[in-house]
Amino acid sequence: MNQEEPEEFWQGVEQFNQGQFYACHDTLEALWMEATEPEKTFYQGVLQVAVGLYHLGNKNWHGAVILLGEGIKRLDRYPSAYSGIDVDELIISSADLLKTLQQAGVEKVRTWQLGKDAIATGTSTLPLPKIVPAESEIL
Repeated sequence: MNQEEPEEFWQGVEQFNQGQFYACHDTLEALWMEATEPEKTFYQGVLQVAVGLYHLGNKNWHGAVILLGEGIKRLDRYPSAYSGIDVDELIISSADLLKTLQQAGVEKVRTWQLGKDAIATGTSTLPLPKIVPAESEIL
């Protein structure tokens, strides 16, 4: 774990990985509001992905697509490993989900069921993005 990040950041990561996307948003928003660059944009990118997943859970296709896209765009500015997490993995998994949402469209997404770790589409199960430690952080 990267000791430079505040404890609240790691709390937000845990909330994200537990599917508690609204709580993650609240936790990271508090950090984001007080942060300076480059952390400010980084926190905003992560919390936008979380809010996109929250919208998906509420069957809000438009909100999910917009916020996933915005979060990915912000995170894309950062190196592969930043603040102790694998940014590339979060971007790739979020982009894969965004592409699937765009291809499925509003009506299909309304029938999907969001779980803690995956989305049941009726014909398949899609994994949800997770925040994982950067390789250099794994002992």
